[in-house]
Amino acid sequence: MDALGEFLPLIAIRNRGEGYAVSRVKAGAALVGHPAGPVRPPLSELQPAEIEELQALISRLGPQ
Repeated sequence: MDALGEFLPLIAIRNRGEGYAVSRVKAGAALVGHPAGPVRPPLSELQPAEIEELQALISRLGPQ
């Protein structure tokens, strides 16, 4: 898979909700052992299924 193909699933998660770019970064950081704390309102955390999806991507690609 090319670089764009690897990036598209991350973009899809980001585009699911307002502020999900921040939520995605914080969730990803926590998944690789660098917790960054919760997002502040009005932003929302990723849903459990999205965290699982992000974990699968990180497992496949390795921490960047």
